[in-house]
Amino acid sequence: MENKDLIQVENEQNLFRDKSTGAIINTDSAGYAQYMRMKKRRQTEREELDTIKDDIEEIKSLLREIANGSK
Repeated sequence: MENKDLIQVENEQNLFRDKSTGAIINTDSAGYAQYMRMKKRRQTEREELDTIKDDIEEIKSLLREIANGSK
C-alpha cells in the first residue's frame, strides 16, 4: 500500500483512510505498542485475580470441611 492510497483523517494526526477499502489506519506505532503493553498487563492482572478467587474458594471449602468434621 502506497501513501498515495491514504487520506489523512481531518483533525487526526495519526489516522488515515485507505482509498480502496475505506478502512481507517492508525500509524501511531508507539501508541499501539503502549496499548498492547497495557492490554497484556490487564490480562495478567485478570489472571492473577482469578487465581486468588480460586484460592479463596478452596480455603472456604476446606474451612467448611473442618467445621463439619468437628461437630
